[in-house]
Amino acid sequence: MTHSRRGGLAARMAVLSAMALALSACAGSSTPTTAPTFAPTAPPTVAPTATPMASPSATPMASETPAPSGLSVDSFDISFSAMSQLTSLVNSGSGMVGVILPDTTSSTRYVSFDAPYLKQALQAAGYSSSDFKIDNAQGSDATELSLAQADITAGAKVLVMDPIDATVGQQIQAAAAAAGVTLISYDRATFAGTNTYYVSFDNVQVGKLIGQGVQQCVSDWGVTNPMVFELDGGEDTDPNAIDFAKGYNSVLWGQEATPLNAGVTNSSGWTLVGEQIAPGWDNAKGGTIFQQQFTAHPEINATVEANDGLANAVISVLKSSGVPAKTIPTTGQDATLQGMEWILQNYQCGSVYKPIYKEAQAAVALATYLRAGQTPPASLVNGTTTDPSDSTVTEPAVLLTPTWVNAANMNDTVIKDQFVSASDLCTAVGSAACSAAGITP
Repeated sequence: MTHSRRGGLAARMAVLSAMALALSACAGSSTPTTAPTFAPTAPPTVAPTATPMASPSATPMASETPAPSGLSVDSFDISFSAMSQLTSLVNSGSGMVGVILPDTTSSTRYVSFDAPYLKQALQAAGYSSSDFKIDNAQGSDATELSLAQADITAGAKVLVMDPIDATVGQQIQAAAAAAGVTLISYDRATFAGTNTYYVSFDNVQVGKLIGQGVQQCVSDWGVTNPMVFELDGGEDTDPNAIDFAKGYNSVLWGQEATPLNAGVTNSSGWTLVGEQIAPGWDNAKGGTIFQQQFTAHPEINATVEANDGLANAVISVLKSSGVPAKTIPTTGQDATLQGMEWILQNYQCGSVYKPIYKEAQAAVALATYLRAGQTPPASLVNGTTTDPSDSTVTEPAVLLTPTWVNAANMNDTVIKDQFVSASDLCTAVGSAACSAAGITP
């Protein structure tokens, strides 16, 4: 695939940005498959329509260098050793890889893990410092779009971006498509344009793990006649949040829909008291929502939360209401230090762990194939993601496998990977709680 930059790009970018602002926010769903190999197209130099086909289709012009064999979504571990298989492709490719992360406030992961892991993966694959650029948009849509436009102007052949929201994701997709640049939507899916791939964990599976986790906790904690309240993530801004809810609703209620109406029941005698969205993943707003619901419905005795931040907000309400440990289950994802503390203190059932070192390596591996003009293998691009607002719009995806973490496997997962500091955790919860979980500071 060739990179094209023609005169008047700045003017076209302005037009594309204005057009993209009119596009509505989208939501995504992920389906692991034994999908055929997807190959990037050489996109047109005109803006896409409002309902484009997102999947690449045409076979790219392959480089002379043979692609590494056996590289798959299961190849990546904490040693980063799999990245050395890509060195020959790095050397045969051309153009810069631009990486844009969304912010430094919604999660500490972008500073503590994504940025350093992406840099490590790029360097381990053989990229020189002039071959890549990693930036952070600091929570600003305008900054994220500007960074993408600057990377395109600087000669980026592949962009890896984690969109702050669907609006800026679509703007960047339009800009990339017009310039002939391949786009990798990292961690959050967006749907527009052409020549776009998705790299993340299987979001529906994340939700299913949450659902299975609360089922186990209800049993272990002896909760009878579960009256359940669900606090969803920011479905108004993040398409992944819809998939999380679809996952746990399918497990708990047999319905892949969100939000569900209050009063839904299942064959195990569970009843849904309510399901509400925390706008923009705002933990404070989530806490207020739960406080109102718990006041209006004191019969609530089991909860589902989409991440550890929302679980922490709910637990704060429960503790202030005098609810003792191991009484009302909560759930989460992201395997944060706070989440691990609540798990060991018997306020949270568990959390979904998504090893970011795997996601970073997968994104770099995919970018390397695309930069070299090679078709990525089906063992790496192992699924698709679909726009739930238009099932005809899909894009090829790298879907990694998440893990449910609780007290039983915490030491062998987040502690072993140094994702959570054993010392910090044990200082917070005490040596007895850590010893009970087999964790040594």
